[in-house]
Amino acid sequence: MPINQFAVRAAGTVAALALSLTLAACGGNTPSTPNSPAGAASTAAQPSQQFNDNDVHFTQMMIPHHRQAIAMAEMATGRAQNPDVKALAQQIKNEQDPEIQTMTGFLKAWGAQVPQDDAMSGMDHSSMSNGDMTDMSGMMSPEEMTQLSSASGTNFDRMFLQMMIAHHQGAVTDAQQELSEGMNEQAKTLASSIVTTQTAEINRMQQLLPTL
Repeated sequence: MPINQFAVRAAGTVAALALSLTLAACGGNTPSTPNSPAGAASTAAQPSQQFNDNDVHFTQMMIPHHRQAIAMAEMATGRAQNPDVKALAQQIKNEQDPEIQTMTGFLKAWGAQVPQDDAMSGMDHSSMSNGDMTDMSGMMSPEEMTQLSSASGTNFDRMFLQMMIAHHQGAVTDAQQELSEGMNEQAKTLASSIVTTQTAEINRMQQLLPTL
């Protein structure tokens, strides 16, 4: 190749490289897209505004559902006799306390009402803006909660496991509905975690119950 042609091509390559670097520098202040790492970090830091009625309904139901499970678990501290029952109750409390905080954050970000704390009954939600909340799957009635709070020892252990199995089964049912009908990806991720965690605990309780 003649020297003059090589020089022209080399100059063109240098110019193209300089233009590419200039464009890259100018693009440094471009807002992050949802698929970029910065966008992903922003999504993780605050709940997404993409949600539907089922996301709100699921979250508003699951908060009192979790509160009642924690109230039941706290009874086990002084009333359960079996150490495995006590350990399971503490595990449930440790898992569901943070989930309540997460779901509360969802509702606040969506401008939706957070359920009042009524863990013992879990049934009086007539003040909720979206109407009747008594259809929460697996919730214990006030009478059942009173019965559990009056039991102790092995009798408590059996009653606790029987009630918590039903309670968990209800949570799994509602979480599966959220997975099929919800829109918000963070709420659906939480629902998936509930299905996995509580299904495993149901299996554990069903194995433990016959040993009491």
